[in-house]
This record gives sequence, C-alpha cells and structure tokens, in this order.
Amino acid sequence: MSLRNISRMPRILVYILVAVAALYLLLCVALFVFQRALIYFPQPSAIATPDTVLKLSVADADLQVSIRPHNGPKALIYFGGNAEDVSRNLPDFSQAFPDQAIYLMHYRGFGGSTGSPSEEAIARDALDLFDRVYAEHPQVAVVGRSLGTGVAIRLASQRPATRLILITPYNSVLEIAARQYQMFPVKWLLKDTFDSGQYAAHISVPTLLIAAEHDDVIPRSSTVRLYGQFIQGVATMKVIAGAGHNSISESPDYLKLIGSGL
Repeated sequence: MSLRNISRMPRILVYILVAVAALYLLLCVALFVFQRALIYFPQPSAIATPDTVLKLSVADADLQVSIRPHNGPKALIYFGGNAEDVSRNLPDFSQAFPDQAIYLMHYRGFGGSTGSPSEEAIARDALDLFDRVYAEHPQVAVVGRSLGTGVAIRLASQRPATRLILITPYNSVLEIAARQYQMFPVKWLLKDTFDSGQYAAHISVPTLLIAAEHDDVIPRSSTVRLYGQFIQGVATMKVIAGAGHNSISESPDYLKLIGSGL
C-alpha cells in the first residue's frame, strides 16, 4: 500500500491498523520472553526420603534424582513430562522392574533441583546423570515420556544406552508449537525446539515407541513421522488402545509394554 493511499484513509483507520500491529508485536515479544513458562511446569517431589534421593551436582546446579538402588548390571533412567513429578513412578517402577536400578531425573526447578529448565541445560544434565549411572551399571535403558522423549532420544544418540523407550513421543516440539500458535512466527521465536527427528537416524539400539490411541496433545502424525526417521529395523511402535496422553500410565498394558522393551 503506497503512502498516497494511506494518506487518503480515514485517520481513525490508520490508528487502528497501527494499534493492531503494535499489539501483535507485543504478543510476539511476550511469547518470546515467557515461552519457557509455557513449556515447563515445575512440580515438587512427593517422594523424597534419604534412601530414595540421589543428589547430583553439575556445573551450575544441584539436581535431585529419585532412585531405587539395586546391585547388578542393569539400570533404567527416566525423563518425565513437562508437568510431571517423576518420583510418583518410583513405587510402580520398583515393583514392575525388580532387576533394574532406577533413576528418575527431576529437571532443573523440579522436585528440589535448582536452576531453571531449558533444552540445552537438561541435555547436559542427562549426560552427567548417564555417566554417573553407567559407571556402576553397564546396561542402561533410557526411557522418556512426552517432553522427556526429546531428552531421552538425544541422550541415546550420544551415549551407549542398551535400550530406548519413548512414551507418547513427538518428532519436534517446534512442529507442535507451530500448530498451536499458527498466527505467530514460532519458527523464529522458539528457543527449545526439541527436534527429536534429527537424532533418530543416529540411534542403533532397540527402540520402542509407545503411543496413546486418543492422544490429544501429541498428534499421531508427529509420532509416526518420528518413527519413520529411524533406520529400518531399529524401532517398533505400539499403540495403547483407549489411552489418552495423560492417562496412558493408568492402562494395564503400560508397564507391561515398558518391560517388554527393557
């Protein structure tokens, strides 16, 4: 639109257009500044006794890891969702997987861990935890749920995990965010993209993807797209019938399927 045309428009309309543009830019700035508050929802730890907590000090934070110690070669490391208290898994996991030492990592800001969560910080913390566990247990299975699948797959592409299990996984958080906030240039705003698809081709250990039939958070197309990124023969995909994104762990098949992948 030329300046001449603009000058012919009623002044009030020009003011409205300027106000709308300013509001849109303000919303973009707010989305950029507060985006991590829309991704991470820190939860306190419900189970925290001296024999169920491992304190892991890293460069710039002190992490809390809910644990069930067990002597032997096998261990399981679990990364939870963006609003999950991972300690609540401890009783069921301990009973279902008696031969595994269990390590459930509380992200920064979650469950007594210090610091603020971000994709890169969590990825570094995951490496530190794996190295600590691997020093005592040479067979480490890595499990992630929802947001944690992005942490798990990246870790498994960088460390010698023996198994990888992804529960309600996605191909990319960027894809999901762009779908939810279609009116904003999410590609240019999002810091933590959790691009799981780029790591899938580097995975060589047996991998199990577990999807919920009625997942209203992670589109099935995103899970299928991720599944297609793995080298043929590396990954298998199972769907838990009748389950939703948040109710999947209530299914009687949930722990059975995780156990089948260990």
